[in-house]
Amino acid sequence: MNLLVTGGCGFIGSNFIRQRLLETGSPLRRLVNLDALTYAGNPANLADLAGDPRYVFAHGGIGDVELVSRLFTEHQFDAVVNFAAESHVDRSIDSPEPFVQTNVVGTLRLLNAARLHWARLPEPRKSAFRFLHVSTDEVYGTLAPTDPAFTEETPFAPNSPYAASKAASDHLVRSYQHTFKLPTLTTNCSNNYGPYHFPEKLIPLMILNALEGKPLPVYGDGMQIRDWLYVEDHAAAIWLVLQKGRVGETYNIGGLNEKPNLEIVRTICALLDRKSPRPDGQSYATQITYVADRPGHDRRYAIDCRKLQRELGWAPRESFATGIEKTVDWYLTHRAWAADITAKKYQRERLGTTS
Repeated sequence: MNLLVTGGCGFIGSNFIRQRLLETGSPLRRLVNLDALTYAGNPANLADLAGDPRYVFAHGGIGDVELVSRLFTEHQFDAVVNFAAESHVDRSIDSPEPFVQTNVVGTLRLLNAARLHWARLPEPRKSAFRFLHVSTDEVYGTLAPTDPAFTEETPFAPNSPYAASKAASDHLVRSYQHTFKLPTLTTNCSNNYGPYHFPEKLIPLMILNALEGKPLPVYGDGMQIRDWLYVEDHAAAIWLVLQKGRVGETYNIGGLNEKPNLEIVRTICALLDRKSPRPDGQSYATQITYVADRPGHDRRYAIDCRKLQRELGWAPRESFATGIEKTVDWYLTHRAWAADITAKKYQRERLGTTS
């Protein structure tokens, strides 16, 4: 297989690539990672794999028509996995337009390139080709405490510019399958966590702020509920859907771990109290600080992933207890990785740039 992975230097994409290149008996002949290296794209996530002869890095965005077309021609891809996206809700509230450009226009251009390439493929490669689009549970909106979890049939009701842009991209993928018969698949996942998570996201932010003696900011009352999915379980599910999923279908991927944000923060504090105690003997929980809730903050997400379990036999390997401990351990041993990102982020802000 020649595989195009977009956004492969990001959190989930880099874990997916790492899993594919390190697995025994991998069918990969070549894996091309196309990444624009915006704020969340970090080549250091894959630096130790750069010498793998199957791995090719291409610097650029999915909206670059000339570059993407050239990559399809040069590498003759058998499949595409599209991770490339702007994905931070707070950033989408501050500045929605980059989310529309990448998540909507970029996905459209990538779909166009894939369709033209697929149409020229000979059989049986044409029948075997797949375009897998990675999306989010945020397209479904929010849930009340007693509402059933999101299924693949839940109507879209996005509540942030980020979620709206992802919903639009999901609709475009569906339309290309229906109109042009492009063999597409879509996955909608719950909140991911694990190694290489960008430090401004909830779990790494809490770990790193705690260790640095900074406040642990919790929005509102901290009772916003999310379903937490360990990133390696997510990567394995995507690979399974790519290989065995039914064309045109959507598969929800969840961690089966609904937790309120405040419980997540307190769990992290308890783990750090045990693994890296504060010099003064106080609990890291004393650093928890409640801040004003963000605009339009969805109250609860929950994923019903029974379709994926039933059709493809998938189940998460990690419970939240095992996954969060692995995550805390990873950040404790990768402080330099996080410090380097923070330093680069500060430098970009000082220079007035955002990419």
